[in-house]
Amino acid sequence: MDITNIIQNGVISAVQSLYGGEVGPEKVNVSITRPDFEGNYTVVVFPFTGIARKKPEVIGAEIGAYLVKEITEVESFNVIKGFLNLVVSEDFWRNFLQEIYQKENFGKHPSSGEKVMVEFSSPNTNKPLHLGHIRNILLGWSTAKIMEAAGHEVIKVQVVNDRGIAICKSMLAWQLFGENATPESTGSKSDHFVGDFYVRFEQAFQEEYREWQKNDEAQKIFKANKKEEQGPDAFFKAFKDTYFNEFSKLGAEARAMLIRWENGEEATLALWRKMNNWVYEGFAQTYEQLGVSFDKNYYESNTYLLGKDMTEIGLEKGVFYRKEDGSIWANLEDVKLDHKTILRSDGTSLYITQDLGTAHLRYKDFGFNRMVYVVADEQNYHFKVLFEVLKKLGEPYAHGLHHLAYGMVDLPTGKMKSREGTVVDADDLMAEVIAEAQENSKERDTTSDLAPEKQQEIIRKIGLAALKFFIIKVNPKKRMTFDPKESVDLKGQTGPYVQNAYVRIKSVLRKGMTPDPELARQYGPLEDLEKELLGQLYEFPGLILTAAEDFDPSVIANFCYALAKNYHRFYHDYSILSADTEAAKHFRIMLSTAIANALKNGMELLGIEMPERM
Repeated sequence: MDITNIIQNGVISAVQSLYGGEVGPEKVNVSITRPDFEGNYTVVVFPFTGIARKKPEVIGAEIGAYLVKEITEVESFNVIKGFLNLVVSEDFWRNFLQEIYQKENFGKHPSSGEKVMVEFSSPNTNKPLHLGHIRNILLGWSTAKIMEAAGHEVIKVQVVNDRGIAICKSMLAWQLFGENATPESTGSKSDHFVGDFYVRFEQAFQEEYREWQKNDEAQKIFKANKKEEQGPDAFFKAFKDTYFNEFSKLGAEARAMLIRWENGEEATLALWRKMNNWVYEGFAQTYEQLGVSFDKNYYESNTYLLGKDMTEIGLEKGVFYRKEDGSIWANLEDVKLDHKTILRSDGTSLYITQDLGTAHLRYKDFGFNRMVYVVADEQNYHFKVLFEVLKKLGEPYAHGLHHLAYGMVDLPTGKMKSREGTVVDADDLMAEVIAEAQENSKERDTTSDLAPEKQQEIIRKIGLAALKFFIIKVNPKKRMTFDPKESVDLKGQTGPYVQNAYVRIKSVLRKGMTPDPELARQYGPLEDLEKELLGQLYEFPGLILTAAEDFDPSVIANFCYALAKNYHRFYHDYSILSADTEAAKHFRIMLSTAIANALKNGMELLGIEMPERM
């Protein structure tokens, strides 16, 4: 039984014994004591005033005295107003350390029997993965790892958006300007190669648009449709999409290509397959660099027609209704979401239609209990609608759906290297942080005795830890700024700072010896910082459950930082291998071992590898 349950049961017994009252566990609020007060755990006694008919301070003192007398795990107490602060006994901490110090999988939970699907990344095949994808991928991967550590079976998936007008723009640009070039012939990374043609289309389109604005037709349209006081620049900026769809030669060619693709014309499909395969190859390299993988890929080219059969089911059930123009709608006013189009009047799908069908297909494929969609917060409304519609349709998994919404990522300079002046490629970002880590390592020169390839492997781990930790440590709901230089700071709240604590421990353990648990048990009294470190370790398994339940990997990142920070302080303030007694030395080696395991396991949940040296 854990210490929280021990305290809860003790308080329940105390209220019964002292006041003749009955309280349930839900009335006994046990939390970690605030750092500015003495104690490990705090019990709120205000709920017992009605039973005891005494002041909260008196109740706290009476229950505290009862717990010290009756429960061996409670050593002492103090009362601050209506808060009873309990100090856990040193024997409890010694026994806890004996139990966990050799557990390499410390923190991880047994199987829950629950199956969870996590969808993340889901890129378009017209351009490389970019900075926005980085946060998505890192949140998705760490959420999946945390779910696994919480005992769930996890399926990691993505929907690759491999069809549509944007993909046709890249294909058309390659036909017009590519001169049969390939990634190999140009020495380009294959997804960047395709992305460059997407940019090339945009450049050609903008040039075409500028020329068109000069002719008489454009001027007539401007004069006939402009709003009061609206100049030509503002008008034509707003008119861009209309121009693409109704006047542009390039737009017409791209739409014609999309129609040929939808009609299954073999030449168009062959080009589509060739260029998509180039992108897939590039994506695979980026994913491998990031250390992520998927259990199954779904492709929009296979799913975009899904969901139409569900609209018929919805009509039969009265969940949907058909308008006079033939379009199909859902009335969501009862959940304050208004009316939503499910299928267009011409019978073509919307994103909501596809997502309904894809969710149903995935459930047939895997039979999950819950599903997490990792998608930016600009899609909040879409997922509210999707989840409510699935509930109304009676899908068995509908109440287990969650949208892990996250804010955008900015850069302090606005950009490092970009395609159109705004988008930062994932590959460029990884190269930037690894270069920052390389520059930092020159200043320390602590691995010069290693072979060059070993040095580079350490630099890679440090650079990627910097990137991943800096992004994951922020609550997903918050918009954030990523600073490559700040991310590699060995003195800040960074991945390399946590890695450095682990490296310190490994250095100590290499110089030490196998500890004797019986000798370590004789050590005492424990230092306050030792008890604080043990208290942090004790909370780790519960924090994994919290992070899984809240879909918030920042909980684990901040735990790792706090534990590393306290260990750095411990390393500085206390001798380990030169401790005053053999018992202290053996105890501290065991404590260091347990902390190393927790740091390694915690960072692994964030997708971060730990080097043995730095």
